[in-house]
Amino acid sequence: MQNKVIVLCLVLLFAGAQTFAQLSKKEKKEWKKKAKEFAKNPDNLKTLVDQKQTADNTVTALKGDVAKFQTSLSEKDARLAELESQLNTARTELTTTKAELAKKLETPPPPNPMDFSKGLVFKVQIGAFKNKNLAKYFENNPNFGGEVKEGEPQKITIGIFRDYWEANTFKKYLREMGVSDAWIVPYKDATRVELKDVLEGVGAEKPKGSK
Repeated sequence: MQNKVIVLCLVLLFAGAQTFAQLSKKEKKEWKKKAKEFAKNPDNLKTLVDQKQTADNTVTALKGDVAKFQTSLSEKDARLAELESQLNTARTELTTTKAELAKKLETPPPPNPMDFSKGLVFKVQIGAFKNKNLAKYFENNPNFGGEVKEGEPQKITIGIFRDYWEANTFKKYLREMGVSDAWIVPYKDATRVELKDVLEGVGAEKPKGSK
């Protein structure tokens, strides 16, 4: 009776009743022989059962590890997708910024109203001096300047105007203050030109309110 119980346990444990029923006669004979051997030595059967239980526990633990790994992998995939989205957004913003910068570079900056090196301007010359060198005061002082040429008197100017009539009014004030030699000298692109050559471009009539 004990042997039959052990055999039945072995069959259910390792093969299952259905599997055992499907064995060939030769296979059934072999398994019955093994069952008798285990019946004679129950310790071997216990060892086998313990080993199977350990193997089952190991498989269960490994399945748990696989599930955790899959979860971690899914989280990393989601994070990677998020980073790729952020990278695409940054690339789009960079492209837009580059386009805006290129557009700004193509558009020339507005002219500096204090840059009198370009265009037509008028200065008031107050005299030409041979023994007075005031060149050191010309730098960084647009309202005071002059021309320095070797062998010629140094020509001194005061004031700088875009409008001829403002320059003319300033010239008159200087004459009223005693600078009788004050007169207007025009410069075009920082080069001195003749007054008669530019008067047509400034208008023949004085604006209302000017002297």
